[in-house]
Amino acid sequence: MRGPHNIWRLIRTGATFERSGAMKLLLDAYDAPPLLRVAARVLGWPFQWLGLRGDPAAPPLPRALTALGPAYIKFGQILSTRPDVVGPDLAAELRVLQDKLPPFSRDVAMKSIEVELGHPAEELFTEFSEPIAAASIAQVHHARLAETGEEVAVKILRPGIEKAFRKDVDAFYLAAWLIDTLAPFSRRLRPKDVIEHFDGVVRAELDLRLEAAAASEYAANTEGDAGFRLPKVDWFHSSRRVMTMGWVEGIPLGDIEAIDAAGIDRAALGERVLSLFLNHALRDGYFHGDMHHGNLKVAPDGTLLAYDFGIMGHLDVYTRRVYAEILYGFIKRDYKRVAQVHFEAGYVPADRDVDEFARALRAVGEPIFGMDATRISMGRLLAYLFEVTERFGMETRTELILLQRTMVVVEGVSRSLNPQINIWDIAKPIVQDYIEKSIGPRAVLSDMADTMKVISRYGPRLPELVDKALSRQLTAPTPKPRTSRRMLLLAGVIGLLMGGGLVALGVGLS
Repeated sequence: MRGPHNIWRLIRTGATFERSGAMKLLLDAYDAPPLLRVAARVLGWPFQWLGLRGDPAAPPLPRALTALGPAYIKFGQILSTRPDVVGPDLAAELRVLQDKLPPFSRDVAMKSIEVELGHPAEELFTEFSEPIAAASIAQVHHARLAETGEEVAVKILRPGIEKAFRKDVDAFYLAAWLIDTLAPFSRRLRPKDVIEHFDGVVRAELDLRLEAAAASEYAANTEGDAGFRLPKVDWFHSSRRVMTMGWVEGIPLGDIEAIDAAGIDRAALGERVLSLFLNHALRDGYFHGDMHHGNLKVAPDGTLLAYDFGIMGHLDVYTRRVYAEILYGFIKRDYKRVAQVHFEAGYVPADRDVDEFARALRAVGEPIFGMDATRISMGRLLAYLFEVTERFGMETRTELILLQRTMVVVEGVSRSLNPQINIWDIAKPIVQDYIEKSIGPRAVLSDMADTMKVISRYGPRLPELVDKALSRQLTAPTPKPRTSRRMLLLAGVIGLLMGGGLVALGVGLS
């Protein structure tokens, strides 16, 4: 919770949701309890005349979020990657959200470059175009470096965007606190964690140095991947609000006719998209989290080109091993092993029955394997898997949800290029190779060596650390219940909201 001063922002949000019809849609989708419904209607109904109208042709939720502005659009886009939070139907609806906004002027962009890079734009670039793409956070210009003549893409943040996002994100934290307080059933979905995830994504996108670093790391990881290339980061012409990269020239992956006209093998390209993603996720633990048609091109020689690195996914070594074993278990149809992996990883509570869980997993896998090979979807498999694990008490894991969402997108891209693609034929050797390298005897020796390095580094301090940890555990005071204080605070907030609603209603009637 970031302070009651954000209540007015929530009132405006609630009013817009009421006016667009999105409020009832959300409350019904979650079968919200009476207390949450009352709070939501108090925030929205009396003030709906203050709500933004939006585009009547758009579905209710995208209509409301688009009307509320860039932060809400971005939040909706990120929620579209979290079907565990909004449900598969709303997640699909949110994927239509577009953040194409009117651009700011070329003169403002050039002034921003001068402020950020310390030199007039005319000295740094011999050519600098009008905006060629404008989104909620930044826009892109095509330019040419004065020093080398190289063509580059220059991405520049919108003026004042940091302050605008900060205000709305603070209001989101207050909303998460209210939902967590009024709807205890929602705590498994961890609304505050969802907002923190959104906050982290936005903070990264608002500092273009972080996106440049992500692009640089991704390029280093994939340098040896045949048929794959990324634009090079120009660090000298980049800063917090400006990022310069090499210009990427190619055919958009969604332009099938142009790809065919260029004589490029679409079947091979579709397989490469999928195999590259799986390698990046398993081998590197670092993958492009927004790998849709708009962020991919193909060069005349068939090389796959990727750009826009604002959303990247990360999987630690242990999670990668667990993910690989789960996938391989499904490929081999060894559901008992898949169940055991979930229990060993602590994903499913230990008090659940492993055999019952294995039978539930069989109900997930067998129908999919009964399909024609060209209809089998790894993304669908993961989605069904998360539904089952939710019933067995598995908590939300953000990194796996992003992986599943990206898998769905990548499959869609691959199938658009080659409708007959067999997902499992491509996945099996990649997953099997990873397992052999990461779980076999050589991996065990490597793990032991890494463990010994850590112990040797902290060895002299281990007795002291253990002693302090045990002392804290033995002397820690028993926490006192805070229910009464919490309920008083809750009553105050609800009273303030209802009072505001009655005042607004009186104003509207007069």
